[in-house]
Amino acid sequence: MHAAIDHAAAVTAHRYLVIGAGAAGLATLDTLLREGFDVDCVERNETVGGHWQTDYESLHLITSRDVSGFVGAPMPADYPVYPSRDQMRDYLLGFATDRGLLDKIRFGVSVDSVRPVRADGSEGWTVQTSEGSTTHYDGVIVANGHLWDPRMPDFPGEFTGKQMHSAHYRNIDDIEGRRVLVIGSGNSGCDLAVDVANARLESYISVRRGQTFQPKAMFGRPRAELKWLAKLPLAVNERISRLLVDIVVGKPTVYRGLPEPLTRNLNKQPPVVNNLLLYWIQHGRITAVPGVTRFEGRAVHFTDGSSREFDTVLYATGFNVQFPFLDHALFTWRDGAPLRTAAMVLPVGVENLYFIGLAAPRGPQLPTYSIQAQVLVRMLRIRERGGPALAEHFAAIEPAESRIDIIRKIWLKQVALADKSLDELERRLAPVGRAEKQATSTSETRTVNA
Repeated sequence: MHAAIDHAAAVTAHRYLVIGAGAAGLATLDTLLREGFDVDCVERNETVGGHWQTDYESLHLITSRDVSGFVGAPMPADYPVYPSRDQMRDYLLGFATDRGLLDKIRFGVSVDSVRPVRADGSEGWTVQTSEGSTTHYDGVIVANGHLWDPRMPDFPGEFTGKQMHSAHYRNIDDIEGRRVLVIGSGNSGCDLAVDVANARLESYISVRRGQTFQPKAMFGRPRAELKWLAKLPLAVNERISRLLVDIVVGKPTVYRGLPEPLTRNLNKQPPVVNNLLLYWIQHGRITAVPGVTRFEGRAVHFTDGSSREFDTVLYATGFNVQFPFLDHALFTWRDGAPLRTAAMVLPVGVENLYFIGLAAPRGPQLPTYSIQAQVLVRMLRIRERGGPALAEHFAAIEPAESRIDIIRKIWLKQVALADKSLDELERRLAPVGRAEKQATSTSETRTVNA
């Protein structure tokens, strides 16, 4: 992808490991193999795709088909505008098959530990796996995902009906009884409440704080495909987007039970994109209720002093960021995630360890992984040619990020900053006369990919 990379000079003296063969791992493995790197990949499950293999069956993308594939690998033209979970699963398997990745992945193998040879990782990493092997790698790429360890709230009391996190919910057959409470009003919570309503069960959703619910399309077009809107300055884009949301769906308080958000600014609240939640609230098939305070048998008590009885409680309360094979103390943590720089690829204070996928810029996710993998390639080339310790280098020139959810334009600025710094490092290492060509092609390629 990157014109600045010398394909003829593919390096095989160094060895790398990719942990995970979900979407982020596949993008990384494909990119590294095509660039000639010696790379292993392990996946604890028996197939590729990560959480797309086990997500609830009614799941569809909230971004459209034509912008949601890996860079250079569009989704099939016969897919609908918003592909389903099964179509995403098939796309990822097809990508891995077409690119010849399946033979490069060791399935059913989990990583037990990843330890630095030196404390800062500057001399590589020792990896132990469930196969019983211990292997030294010059660099390790962590792509194990951040949507697999369910975060469960701790409410006083005990609920005696059925309880289940969205991570384990598959379809309406998992429901017991008719009265269902979904706790959490993010994208997954909305989907689950709608799934229950579609089955003509009693569907309730607990909305702890106000939220602007955004439509998937405007003017009949997916929002990510409104190029004129994306080109506007960030503040102008937000104001116009907010106005369009008000025109298309109205303010949240128009819908019975939904509270006023603390802010109307779309950039200052998590993006929740769902048309059917509001539709079913207006049709009386979904009831919005306040935050939960405690359980008492099958009774759930709410912050407004009311209570109702339920048969099933579904938690759509998010996930914890976990790396069970890494020492927690290796990283500087903030808000439940390690601090990262350089397009969120480099953890602060640790060398030769990289994250792909520990970032969710608003909009399609798979292109994010492709771009991060391209940045990674440049980093590995620089390190192999005797360049500086990159985690230390980037921590000195840009603020570290703990966020996973981030506005895409802000993240793309981080990518541009990383590219600019890598351009300079390449100029220092490149023969005279080649550096200018490297920097120019880098900028042009990133512009196309963004």
